[in-house]
Amino acid sequence: MDMKKFISKGLRRMGLYSYHLLDSLFRPLDQRYIRRTKNIRLIPDESNRRGGKHSYAEWAYVIGIFQTLMYSHLRNKESNTILDVGCGTGLLGIACEPFLGQGGKYFGIDVMKDDIDFCRRHFSPANFEFIHFDVSNPAYAPAQKNVKVKWPIESESIDLMTALSVWTHLNQEDALFYFKEIQRVLKPDAKAIVTFFLLDEMYENSIALRSHAEGRYHRTFQDQWIFDHPSYGSDAWLHPAWARIPENAMGVTTAGLNLLTSSAGLRLIEHHQGNWKEVPGIFFQDVLIFEKA
Repeated sequence: MDMKKFISKGLRRMGLYSYHLLDSLFRPLDQRYIRRTKNIRLIPDESNRRGGKHSYAEWAYVIGIFQTLMYSHLRNKESNTILDVGCGTGLLGIACEPFLGQGGKYFGIDVMKDDIDFCRRHFSPANFEFIHFDVSNPAYAPAQKNVKVKWPIESESIDLMTALSVWTHLNQEDALFYFKEIQRVLKPDAKAIVTFFLLDEMYENSIALRSHAEGRYHRTFQDQWIFDHPSYGSDAWLHPAWARIPENAMGVTTAGLNLLTSSAGLRLIEHHQGNWKEVPGIFFQDVLIFEKA
């Protein structure tokens, strides 16, 4: 092995071990100082912080963002029934806790069984229920059942539905099917918070501006976040060149979004641009708020 690569690999391992050790010491100490944001006590150890966000600080930041959005769009601030699709290891579950109260219920579903098993150990069963959704996703659960089935949730039972980086991993057929599921489970006038890579006019403008840019920053943007490969022949669902399979990162055009909303009977009421487009934004992906029409 090349000596530089050997040293670099060793340093990375030392860094990961040091981070693990520091995290295991920091979190218990930090929890002693939590006064007014008690739900962040549930941020897990670093080995269970997944979903594209590993840093403790970033978990706390994202929890705050989505807790604020939830507060703004929940009619009642307590005793809510919330569905979190693609719950992972509980990032939005933590954000949801203040809105459950004594009579509320959180349902987290995910295709990743290991994540569901962790959440069942980590969260109180009094208010939280986690469901392994045993269906296939080419990026995250390719060996599971290749079927489309309804979520195991009663119709018109949900006050708020969330999906953080789920529709960014669904092809057109799956995206349309499960968008209709959002409409089915929501109560009348209830809301859904869903993130996307939305290939809208601002995205197109950002591409045009960077076509004249120079240097490493431009190349990084081009390599990662230009969606120019049609996914399974679709002209509305696209993926970047680096995606080994399309579901690694899926973008949807404005026409695709209109197809989603019209077919499902949902209405887009709010859009926060994602800072992946190199514009100021509250979150990396586009955050879209939908209402049952």
